[in-house]
Amino acid sequence: MTTVIEPAESIRSLDADSVYENRTENEDDRIALTGSIEDAEATEAARTLQEGSIWAKMDIVVLPVTAMMFFLSSLDRSNIGNARVAGFQEQLGITDEQFSFALTITIIPYTLINFPTNALQKLIGPRLLLPSMVVLWGSVCALQGLLRDYPGLLACRFFLGLFEGGLLPGIVLYLSSFYPKRKLQLRIALLFSATSLASAFSGLLAAAIVKMDGVSGKPGWAWLFILEGVFTVLFGLIAFFLLPNSPTEAPLFSEAEKRAVARALHEDGIVLVNEQDKDYTWTEFWRAFMQPHVILIALSGFFNGATVSGLAYFLPSIVAGLGYSGTEAQLMSVPPFAVTAVLSVLSSFLADRYARRGLTIIFFAAITGIGFSVFLGSYATLARYGSLFLLVPGSFCIAPPLGAWMSNNTAPTLRRATALALLSAMSNVGSLVSAWLFGAFSRPPRYAGVSAVLLAFQVGILACAAGNVVWLRTENGRREKLRGEVGASEGQDGVPRNESIWYTYVL
Repeated sequence: MTTVIEPAESIRSLDADSVYENRTENEDDRIALTGSIEDAEATEAARTLQEGSIWAKMDIVVLPVTAMMFFLSSLDRSNIGNARVAGFQEQLGITDEQFSFALTITIIPYTLINFPTNALQKLIGPRLLLPSMVVLWGSVCALQGLLRDYPGLLACRFFLGLFEGGLLPGIVLYLSSFYPKRKLQLRIALLFSATSLASAFSGLLAAAIVKMDGVSGKPGWAWLFILEGVFTVLFGLIAFFLLPNSPTEAPLFSEAEKRAVARALHEDGIVLVNEQDKDYTWTEFWRAFMQPHVILIALSGFFNGATVSGLAYFLPSIVAGLGYSGTEAQLMSVPPFAVTAVLSVLSSFLADRYARRGLTIIFFAAITGIGFSVFLGSYATLARYGSLFLLVPGSFCIAPPLGAWMSNNTAPTLRRATALALLSAMSNVGSLVSAWLFGAFSRPPRYAGVSAVLLAFQVGILACAAGNVVWLRTENGRREKLRGEVGASEGQDGVPRNESIWYTYVL
C-alpha cells in the first residue's frame, strides 16, 4: 500500500482545525490567525473597559506618583506653619507682618507661573516637566534649613512658589487626559486627600523631627525643612522614570487596552497629550476668560483658596490659640485633616456616579459656613475645637469638585488648560488674602475678623455654585432643543468646543 503525503495546502483544505496545528500554512493563514487573536484581545479590552478594570489599572500607574507629588507639594509649602510653632519665627526675629509678607512672596510667583507651565506641558510633555518641578522646589525647601536672616527667607519663599506653582493645574490637566469626565472627580479627590493627609502628617512628622533640636548645631525647625526637602528631591528623580506621558505610553497595558482607552477618551472629547491639536491657538487661550461658567468657578476658587490656604498654614497656630502648646498643638491639628481625607474620597465617588459637581460644592460650602459660625460664636474651647471638624473637611472637600467641574465643562485642550490655570491662580490669590487675614489683620486666640470674612466667603461659594448650576442647566436645555431641530449629528467632526450644541455640560 502506498502512502501519499499531502501538501500543506491540502491538509489545510481538508481540515480547518489543522490551521492551529500546522506550522506550514501560507502567509494568508497566519494573517487570519493573527487577526483573530487581535480581535479577541480587542474584545477582552472592551470588556475590561466596560467593567472598569482598565481604569483601576490606570489608577495603579498614574495615581501613586501624582498623589505623592501633590502630598510633598502640600507638605513642603505648609511646613513653615509647623516651623513657626517650633520657634522658627522667634529665632529669626520675624514679626507677624514680616511672616505674612514672606507667605505673600511665595504666592505671587505661585499664581503667575500657572499659565506658562500648563502651556509648556503640552510642548515638552508632563513626564519631563512635572518631576523637574518636584526636584527644584525640593531643593529650595531643603535650603530653608540653612536660613540665618529674613532676606534669605524671602528669596527661598519666592523660588519655592516659582517652582511649585504649576504643579496643581499641571496634574489636574494631566489626569484630565487619562480619564473620562465622569471618572475624573474621584481621582482629583484622591489627589486632594493627599493634601489632607499631608496636613495631618505634617503635624505628626513635625512633632518627631523637632526633637532633633541641637543635632549638628541646628534647631529642630531647620531639620524639618532639610529632611522633607531632601526626600522630595529623591522622589522627583525617581518620578522621571515612573510617569507616563499619555495613556498610550502607560506600562502594564496591552496594545489592545491602549487602543480601547484612547478610543474611550476620544469619544469623551479628550485629546491626548502626545497628539496634534489643531485648536491649540491663542484664540482658544483668550476665549477661556469669556466663559460664564469659567468665571463663576474661578471666583469660587478664590473664596475656597483663601479658606483652604489659611487653614493649611495656620491651623497649628489656631489650635495653639485654644490652649494647646508645642507638640500637643501639632498633634491636635491632625484629626480634622484625617476626617477630611475620608470624606473627600467618599463624596467624590458619589459626585462622579451621579455627575453632580455643583450640588457637592453647595453642600460643603454650607457645612463650612456652619463650622465658622460655631467657631466665631462660641467661647468654649471644646466647641471651638469641634468646629474644626466641620470647617476643615467642608472647605477641603470643595476643591476636588471645583477642579473636575472646570475640566469637564471646558474644551478644547488649550481652553481647558487655561481655565484650570485660572482656577489655580484665583485660588492662589485667595491664599494671598488669607496670609494677611490670619497673620496681621486678625489676632489669636479668637481670630474673629478672619472667621467673619471666611464665613462670608462660604456664602459667596454657595451663590456662585448655585448660579452656575442654573446657567449650565439652562444651556443644556437650549442645546437639546437645537439638536432636535438639527436632527442628525451634523457638525460633530473632531472634538467639539464647549459652546457647541453637541457639548453637554456636567452639572
